[in-house]
Order: sequence, then C-alpha cells, then structure tokens
Amino acid sequence: MVVLAASIVTKSGRPVISRQFREMPRSRIEGLLSSFPRLIPTNSQHTSVETADVRYVYQPLEELYILLITNKASNILQDIDTLHLVTRVVSDHCRNADEKEVSRNAYELLNAFDEVISLGYRENINLMQIRNVLEMESHEEKIQEIISRNKEAEAKEELKRRAKQLELQRREQMKRAQMSGSGAVPGGYSSLGGGLTGYSSLPRFDSPEPTPKASTFTAASSTPKAPAFKGSGMKLGKKPKQAGLIDALADEVATPPEELSAASPEPEAPLQITQIAPPAVTKQKVHINTREQISLTLLQAGGLKSFEIKGDLNLLISDPSVSRVKLSLCSPSELASSLGSKGLQFKYHPNLARGGGSGLEKEIKLKDANRSWPIGTPLGVLRWRAQSKDESLVPLSINCWPSPSGNGTCDVNIEYELENESLELINLVISIPLPEGGYPTVASFTGDWAVDPSTHSLLWTVQRISYNDDSRAGSLEFSVGGEEPSGFFPVKVNFTGLSSLLGITVDGASQLDSGENVEFSQELSLTTDEYVVV
Repeated sequence: MVVLAASIVTKSGRPVISRQFREMPRSRIEGLLSSFPRLIPTNSQHTSVETADVRYVYQPLEELYILLITNKASNILQDIDTLHLVTRVVSDHCRNADEKEVSRNAYELLNAFDEVISLGYRENINLMQIRNVLEMESHEEKIQEIISRNKEAEAKEELKRRAKQLELQRREQMKRAQMSGSGAVPGGYSSLGGGLTGYSSLPRFDSPEPTPKASTFTAASSTPKAPAFKGSGMKLGKKPKQAGLIDALADEVATPPEELSAASPEPEAPLQITQIAPPAVTKQKVHINTREQISLTLLQAGGLKSFEIKGDLNLLISDPSVSRVKLSLCSPSELASSLGSKGLQFKYHPNLARGGGSGLEKEIKLKDANRSWPIGTPLGVLRWRAQSKDESLVPLSINCWPSPSGNGTCDVNIEYELENESLELINLVISIPLPEGGYPTVASFTGDWAVDPSTHSLLWTVQRISYNDDSRAGSLEFSVGGEEPSGFFPVKVNFTGLSSLLGITVDGASQLDSGENVEFSQELSLTTDEYVVV
C-alpha cells in the first residue's frame, strides 16, 4: 500500500488542506483533486473510485470530503482502515466539520497526518498515541516548575517567621530590662544584670511533621494552613528599624543549597483532583450523543452579563441492518420554549428532511428515502445555539462576598445553589484567586478544598450536586491576608451536567420502511466553556 496524498477538499474539489507523501508537482495534485468530484457516480454507496493511474478512497464529512489518493496496487482494506483513522483525527481536532474550522486547525491536522502515514505507508499507531504526540507536554518540566515555586514561597515564609521571632525577642529583652531597672542600650540591645546582651541565638528551624490528609486531594484540603500575618503583626519595610532586621537576617537565611534542602520541608506533589466518572452507557446499534456547552458571565453585584449555549446531536450507526432509521425528538424543556425562535436557533444537516419551519422538527430522517446513514462514522445531524440575558436561565448560581475585617485580612463567604431541578452535576470545581503571598484559613466548607500553587488560587470542589438532596446548595468560608475585595475575582466555575439543559433529546428510533421500533442508546452531557463571576 502506498498513499500518495491525504487531503480535505470541498464538494467542488477545491483543496482545503493536503499532505503529499511522495514527490509530486503541485499542479499534479491540484489536478487530481479538482477532477475527483466528477468521478463520483450519482447515488453511489461506495467509498472508492479508480482512474487509469490512481485510486481515490474518500468519506463525506458534511460539506467536505476526506480523501486518500493511493496507487492502484494498494490494499483497499488497509486504505479504508487508514481513512477511518484520518477521519477520527479530523473529528477530534475540529468541533465543526466546515472549511473555516479545518483551516484554523490546519497545522495540527497536517502534523497528525504525518503521524498516521510516513513515506506513503501506514504507521502502527492509534488515536490516543497521536494525541499524546501532538500535545508535546513534559510532565517532568511541570514538576520542576512547581518545586521551584514551592521553594521560593517557603524561603519567603521562613524569612518572615524569623524576622517576627527576632522582633518579639527584642521586645522581651527591653521589657525585662525595664523591670530590672536597667537602661536599654540604643539600637535595641539591653544590658541586663545577668550579663545578657544583644540577641540570643535562634533555635534551629526543623521541618514540620506532615499533616494527615483528610480529603481526596494530594494537597491538604481539610486542614487549614497557617494564615498570613495580620493586623498589628510586623510588616517588612514599614519602619527603618525593621529594614535593619531584614539586613541582619540576609546572611542567616541565604544558606548554602545543601543546608537549605536539609532544613526545608519536601516540596508538595503537583495538585491533583479526584473526579468521578459519568455513568457508563452501553452502546446499542443506534447510538446518540447529545452535547451542550455553556458560556456564562455573572456579575458579583448580581445580574447576568451574558448567557450562551451551543449544542449538537451526533448519530452513530454500527450495524447495516439499522442504517435506515428515523429518530423521534422529545419536546424541548420549558426553558427552551421561553427563549422563542429568536433566542434559540437550529441548524440541520443538508441531507435531512425538513418540514419548512424554523423551529425544532419532530423527526430526524434523511431527505432521500433511498439513501442510508453512514456505518461506523459519527455524523452530526443537528446543532443549536441559544442566547439570552434572563437571569432565571442560570443553572447554578454563585455568590462570592469578600468583607475586609479592618486588621489587614479579608473574610470571604462563597456559596453555590443549583437552580435547575432537572439537572444533576458532577465534578464541580470553583476557583477563587488569592492575594499574592496570602494563604487561607478555612473555617467551614462543603466538599473539599485545596490551594493550587501554580495559579495561587483556592480550589473548592464538590463531586456530585443534585436538586433533591442536601447537596443542592453549599458554602465555604475562609479568611486570608489582603483588604482588596476585587482581588478575589474573577471566580471561575467548571462542572459536568448529566442531561441536556434545553431538553433536546431523542425519544425513540424506528425503521423508516416498516416502522418497527429500534433499540438505541443515548449519552447526554453539559460542560462549561467559560463560566465566571466578574
């Protein structure tokens, strides 16, 4: 088998992207691609066509063709297997199979083609391996960056701790000198009757014993960390005499690397959040995948700034015996009905039969009754998009309330509440930014929490939220150094829903010819694209 080129072309034969694997003039490949649409027989069910010189192995993808050009001596079964892998790569990188989306992801797609085919021959590789190669991420590099940031933070905290200890020791010596009747020596030293002068030696700093973990985080989640210095505590750089203390500590803190590693605690492992998997679905011969993605911006003072939902319905037929089915759709939810035709728009695949209206059709079936659905390839048949500024549409409300306490700290109360009774959420993660250098003291919380050192934010997580039990609402309270409420925004929210927010789902499937009911499986999901409070 020799693959000459892998291309994505329009219905008219105009190339969108093309990758050649053998030496070939540009005029030659453009001529082959432009002549391809004229070679396809009308109403053909085949996926290959031959000329005197080459063979075309193709697959339609909405308004485009995914095309392999091979020599005539190649193995057609291997060609089709390679074509299926290339199609999965394109679907994995492009959410919408249109020319604009393909052009935007051209660089990634061409790199992926090179991983599938090398010098015209198929590589022994699968989709997961291709994803790993294209990500080009280094796990070791991320670990080293986190270790470096942790060491810097620990050194700063040690410097503050020792400066505070020296200041308290100086005050204690002055107090003892006054009580014994001796005068204090200028510069902060005291001359005591016992012969004690200057600062006493500091005790050696030892690593704290590790705190038992009480949650599913690798970082501590339920054990509060020591808060930043508050109120009347010493602030570095506030007075000239304190600047002298820092200078005195410079030589002591700047210890050699081997001593620092012996005195400092081991760096924490990278933060990992344990998430639960959605319920498994046993795929039938007819499988429907309905996905919705929500983008929403809430105002911290109350109100909704923007609200948008994008959704699509994909059909996968795995058995030719059910390749001529029609799908019956459920009536949309009250929420979808309240949006009206302007707020909720639908777009159907061009090969589907339409009733002529602009709303949701009752059935999904092919326009040409003699055609069948493609086998083994997911096909997007329906898309929808909704926009509104009605605050009653918000599925999960978030209320974050920072209150300065007046002593250099801020008390933060944040709560969530599930507003949609038909929705169940899993893996809720709420990220609250923290002031620079501040570490929270958590008073009460629902679920779990941890501090992400890479973003210096508090991650609040709840694994499952249901409308009909105690998990419907939850709260978290903490205090942290800092007096600027705006520093705790934007609050970012991520979750996964186990149903469709707009209620656009399939109610049944039946054979187009006989009307006999067909068993089908259905996956529903609602994810967040951008869900923030600003």
